[in-house]
Amino acid sequence: MIIGLDAAAREGLDPALVELIQIRASHLNHCAYCLHMHTNDARKAGEDEDRLHMVALWREAQHFFTPKEQAALALTEAVTLVADGGVPDAVYAEAAAHFDDRELAHVLSLILTINTWNRVALATGKIAGTDERTR
Repeated sequence: MIIGLDAAAREGLDPALVELIQIRASHLNHCAYCLHMHTNDARKAGEDEDRLHMVALWREAQHFFTPKEQAALALTEAVTLVADGGVPDAVYAEAAAHFDDRELAHVLSLILTINTWNRVALATGKIAGTDERTR
């Protein structure tokens, strides 16, 4: 079930954006397993090493990311940390300004999916570097 949602969520999204979202959520959830997997996937897809190093501090290094990527990263943080105060209207509005309705639904689905994968990996004691496979 999660695999199907994951695959559907990625449809039509820039693969680089997909990995940035997954990397940022994995940082926030302290999921080393998924962080290792998605940084490696991003590298294999040709992602710039400097950008990978800056994802955790994207607000302080905004020039590495497009406004659309920044909006997606902000939404990723808000949804991942939803218990800390919900998703601010301004964050959602900024994402909606950069993505059409279909794309925004895919971004939200991707954020929900990576958060689920992070929880599965953490709950089952997955160890970074042991058996990740690219999807």
